[in-house]
Amino acid sequence: MILSCGEALIDMLPRETEAGEMAFAPYPGGAVFNTAIALGRLGAPSAFFTGLSRDLFGEMLARALIESRVDAAYASVSDRPTTLAFVTLTEGQARYAFYDENTAGRMLQPADVPTLGPEVEAMFFGGISLVVDPCGAAYEALMTHEAQHRVVMMDPNIRPGFIRDEATYRARIERMIAMCDIVKLSDEDLHWLGGTGDIGALARDMLQRGPKLVLITRGGDGASGYSAAHEVHVESTRVTVADTVGAGDTFNAGALTALHRAGLLSKSAVAALDEEAIRAALTLGSRAAAVTVSRAGANPPWDHEM
Repeated sequence: MILSCGEALIDMLPRETEAGEMAFAPYPGGAVFNTAIALGRLGAPSAFFTGLSRDLFGEMLARALIESRVDAAYASVSDRPTTLAFVTLTEGQARYAFYDENTAGRMLQPADVPTLGPEVEAMFFGGISLVVDPCGAAYEALMTHEAQHRVVMMDPNIRPGFIRDEATYRARIERMIAMCDIVKLSDEDLHWLGGTGDIGALARDMLQRGPKLVLITRGGDGASGYSAAHEVHVESTRVTVADTVGAGDTFNAGALTALHRAGLLSKSAVAALDEEAIRAALTLGSRAAAVTVSRAGANPPWDHEM
């Protein structure tokens, strides 16, 4: 089982009424939620740990998890409200305004961290839930406790506009990168963390910090994987882009699903991945993400669509 750990929220997506008025429609979302959903739809055994609300929007999130074959038994459920993210689109690129104070997700505590069963073979972390406390501290505590025993992957999915204390956030991300087996970054995230320079050089520098595999997505320019022994690149699948909501999240699920299918989700296996295995992870991640960007919102593909 792959346990995704991070935020679940409601994306309020822009719409226009018949009268021409601006409106927003609620859709289940959140970067880590999207990855959990995509894993379930792709046929990987998927579970989710987050702070879920009992409110109307929390019920929407819970139904969406069930419908996409995601086990939410590890979630911490409370009466606090659900986080809302109002989305605006500029030339297909999503921008977000978060309403997150005192929510079920934001107020997740280190004491809420679950005891995991042996069925959990790998864990995924990331998203805005790593920016703020107390939830950021809870997820870091969970990774710290489990990183020696299970494969850990992270995609920080950096949102600079959401970061209020950059130094503290950078320090957390660096600590968590050092515990990871796999780190995935967009090219923009890589430059935010590592500065200017050649993408390959920056990715190889990231390997020196602890991960055994670094995956870099470059939008229409494809995706690359770096390990100590290999450097692999795959081209992107050409599609007509509706929007980019959930693209990176779906890529993460595709990469993890490929490793799961190949029986490679162990710490020793990830440390010794060959070129073929890295290429398979990049390819399924890219193909799945291409389906997501071809339709509106974060709507990852099902296994039969691949």
